Amino acid sequence: MTTPPPDDGRGAAMRADGTHAATSYSPALPTPRGPLSAAVIETLSGDRHRVLPPRATVTATDAYGEDPQLALYTCYELHYRAFAGTDGRWEWDPELLRLRGDLESAFLAALRHDLPHHSDVASALEPLLHEPVDGDGVSHFLERGGEPWQVQEFVAMRSLYHLKEADPHAWVIPRLLGQAKASLVAVEYDEFGAGRAARAHSQLFADLMTGLGLDPRYGRYLDAAPARMLATVNLMSLLGLHRSLRGALVGHFAAAEITTAPSAHRMAQALRRLKLPEQCVSFYTEHVEADAVHEQVMRHEVIDDLLGREPGLTPDVIFGIDATSFLEDRLADHLLSAWRTGTTSLRQPIQALPGGPARDTA
Repeated sequence: MTTPPPDDGRGAAMRADGTHAATSYSPALPTPRGPLSAAVIETLSGDRHRVLPPRATVTATDAYGEDPQLALYTCYELHYRAFAGTDGRWEWDPELLRLRGDLESAFLAALRHDLPHHSDVASALEPLLHEPVDGDGVSHFLERGGEPWQVQEFVAMRSLYHLKEADPHAWVIPRLLGQAKASLVAVEYDEFGAGRAARAHSQLFADLMTGLGLDPRYGRYLDAAPARMLATVNLMSLLGLHRSLRGALVGHFAAAEITTAPSAHRMAQALRRLKLPEQCVSFYTEHVEADAVHEQVMRHEVIDDLLGREPGLTPDVIFGIDATSFLEDRLADHLLSAWRTGTTSLRQPIQALPGGPARDTA
């Protein structure tokens, strides 16, 4: 019988090199941020008599706000690892799905109202393919002079997605055909480590977190993450869970792959400037190499083949591209606005969280 790796006392198994192996850990339910998220969380806590809010309550709330985004995120997590102590039957509970549908409708309506209206895929992708020479994004900020505590905040926040990296996109696989399907699976194969669990991007991110002194457990920083971060992850789950939005998920995936390689290069430079361990840098160097190829595959093999078969999905592909850029830009504005004034971008500073590192640790 194989002896399991020792546990570090935080629910994450330690490997021989001091990094954390993936576990089946399910996080605790988050802290509510308003009546919508409270209703969902109280229901999942075991209150089967809890009356879930009607559609009118959802539509009267800012779709991008803390409360509806956490409520939506909590509903979606039932399709990933769920939460510790929750009944697995909640995943397909009709009333919970009804509320989730209302939240999704409000989120989609807000996005469709706020997005630019590109007429074709090429014009939607154009801004992503040609970065300005003197960029001012998050990775530019961290590369030029970001401090260790800012890197920690960024990584803690992004862990909501990267600890399940590529999982939302896997839902689109059975909904594609031909070359689009084969090529997207090839990209996903790389995302999951090309058959090596230690090289899966989610595991490389957990190693990065460990090197920064962060807790690499799945969902650990959910309570600290603002709605703007939740929205970027919720978009992926929303598009992945609906077959009717398969074109939008492909557009999202393409946009993400196009923008990742240059930003990952800058992040690697930022971490090296701060003299952080190589295990911190590996996540980003892996993306520099892989995503430069992935973006070509997504554009020329997946999108072209998909739209050759289903040209009617063109508006959805454009929507996925534009929604990704819009939500990422909103998140970047939030991060930079906070950091430029020396304040935390999180709902709670990392050092204030139980077991969190000191501000100068990295």
